[in-house]
Amino acid sequence: MSTLTLALAQVAPYYNLGLVVVAMYLFITLFRIKGKGVYMLPWKLLFAGVVIFIIEELITILRAARFIDIPAHINGFFELAIIFLFIYMLLLQKAKMKK
Repeated sequence: MSTLTLALAQVAPYYNLGLVVVAMYLFITLFRIKGKGVYMLPWKLLFAGVVIFIIEELITILRAARFIDIPAHINGFFELAIIFLFIYMLLLQKAKMKK
């Protein structure tokens, strides 16, 4: 691996969290909408997936800094939960669109 690849791998969790800050602002703006006809459940599930992603990234950062000693395969469980929420969100939206 090149040094550029290693450098990007080390800072990736940090800029991921930076981008999540922008996404959280957008979610807060979205959740302030109180209009009729807005189906919010899929968006709440997506928000839950983003929160799980934040927890996963924080664990990754703490593991890299050697503050905690959690095996790396635990990230797979977080990713599985995110994928489950995303698929369920899409199925709910599809069912809503059929009505």
